[in-house]
Amino acid sequence: MVARRYMVTGRVQGVGYRNFVEHTAGKLNVDGYVRNRRDGSVEVFAMGTAEELAKLRGALERGPMMAQVGRVSEEPSEVEAKYIGNFTVEFTE
Repeated sequence: MVARRYMVTGRVQGVGYRNFVEHTAGKLNVDGYVRNRRDGSVEVFAMGTAEELAKLRGALERGPMMAQVGRVSEEPSEVEAKYIGNFTVEFTE
């Protein structure tokens, strides 16, 4: 299992982006969370196989129909045991 943290910018709040990510993560069997940030971006912490995370990144770059994704940045992260087996929508940081 590997972990990544993604920051998504653009028009990604108020367009169903977090629900889209939660649904996509469930289909890909990815664990972690998604949350809005006060600066208007969306943060995604994800754990899964390298292949699952590559598919998730592709989905993050597309987003739901009403989103306009400007950029997705990615950085390695440590696996967090409390998210194993779960993907949640969390409160704004």
